[in-house]
Amino acid sequence: MILLTGFEPFGGDSDNPSWAAVLEAQEVLRAEGHEVEALELPCVFGESAAVLREAMGRLRPELVVCAGLAGGRDRLSLERVAINCDDARIPDNAGNRPIDKPVVPEGPAAYFSTLPVKSALRALQIAGIRAEVSQTAGTYVCNHVFYALMHELAGGVAPRARGGFVHVPYDEARLPKGSAAPGMATRDMGRGIAVVVRTALETPVDVKLSAGAVH
Repeated sequence: MILLTGFEPFGGDSDNPSWAAVLEAQEVLRAEGHEVEALELPCVFGESAAVLREAMGRLRPELVVCAGLAGGRDRLSLERVAINCDDARIPDNAGNRPIDKPVVPEGPAAYFSTLPVKSALRALQIAGIRAEVSQTAGTYVCNHVFYALMHELAGGVAPRARGGFVHVPYDEARLPKGSAAPGMATRDMGRGIAVVVRTALETPVDVKLSAGAVH
């Protein structure tokens, strides 16, 4: 069982491309014979993690890939690190705005993704989909869910399961005319998430590949 998650719209937007991308990936992967469930998470601190935990407990997935929007980025971002910090620049959809609060009190400072991010990067490049390894998932609800996911996996809720987080750009078809913001087609985002899933299923040990950042 593969669990994919995206987010509902937030910040006044009418849509969230992460959810559309997840639905696209689900369709692609199901056509290939994979058992896949897609879940739309609320963009709310606490509630999003609770909804994810419930689904993981019910489905017992072997692989979990969560996705979220990183407006302003021009490619898929394979997130490497989730940090134990909620620090919201804007309120979430329930009006919460935590500042310098832990995702999990007494939890470790950070978790690393257990997806083979370097192998996935190479596979995405071969597929012609713009991608990068990112060293920060921010401190908003995306990082909150990423950290909660890895904390659940570390606690054994789904033994031997792997998981991680992918940020997607804006949907290029929904950008206002004349906008300078970068975007990507939903079809390519969904294909990219499917590539990440396939790579994770086929790659027990990640490759060594330079994909770090100077700043």
